[in-house]
Amino acid sequence: MLPIARWMMRGTPHAVGGAAVASLIPWLFWLGAAIAALVTLRRGLSAALPVIIAAALPAGWWWTQGDAIPLASILLVTLMAVVLRSRMRWSEALIAGALAGAAMIQLGVFLPPGGAGPMLEQLRQGSTEIDGMLRELAAQGMDTEQLAALLISGVTGLIVLLAAVACLALARGWQAGLYNPGGFRGEFHGLRLAPRELALLVALGVVGMVLGIPALGLLSWVPLLVSGIALVHGFIGLKGMNGLWLVAFYVLLITTWPMILIVLLLAFIDSFADFRARLARSD
Repeated sequence: MLPIARWMMRGTPHAVGGAAVASLIPWLFWLGAAIAALVTLRRGLSAALPVIIAAALPAGWWWTQGDAIPLASILLVTLMAVVLRSRMRWSEALIAGALAGAAMIQLGVFLPPGGAGPMLEQLRQGSTEIDGMLRELAAQGMDTEQLAALLISGVTGLIVLLAAVACLALARGWQAGLYNPGGFRGEFHGLRLAPRELALLVALGVVGMVLGIPALGLLSWVPLLVSGIALVHGFIGLKGMNGLWLVAFYVLLITTWPMILIVLLLAFIDSFADFRARLARSD
């Protein structure tokens, strides 16, 4: 996809047109978000504003049709690109994205039109088992509509944040391919949460539980997960292992919960142990 990025960076009109068309086509919003992030990373926020607006306008139209995912993804990836460009730390960009995503969940950005009520009613009518389960939860004093709203918003917000992280990685890869070949590989392989950043994520999760802001707990682990993925990439790169190991890793990561927990645990320990630095010294 590097030729696409090269064509987009020939001038602002190319990037504006590409971002607008990609955001308008269903399921291509990620490309529009990546284009906006690429221009932001390379030229800064002020120079990238026309491209960001061009991507956001069609995405805003999709929002009026009941789909908030494209616009939310573009906003999140732009925020993370600004932080990454100014601070040069992936960890800080990820934390900023997680906080913004949690705010979107709390504000109900991802709720369908009319809230969760109509969807719950459809589920009740479509399945007697779900209807019985919802009645049992209601008998226990739980607000089923509020629970459904949190579930819908939380899952959607998580998907949007992960999509935004993938778009940012794509944009950074494009930038490195065009202007600094090999730079993204080294940058991503070195991604690691500092102990103070890990402590901040833990504090955000605790604050979310204490203050009744579950969105913080839902998304605060995403930077740690990305750090764990970078750890695996870095380890395989340092050892010169076959790329099939990465394929196997991603298959397990997507299909099994234990692998996700293992990656989170490794990333947690790596914040203090710095496995890659130890491995590089031993080699």
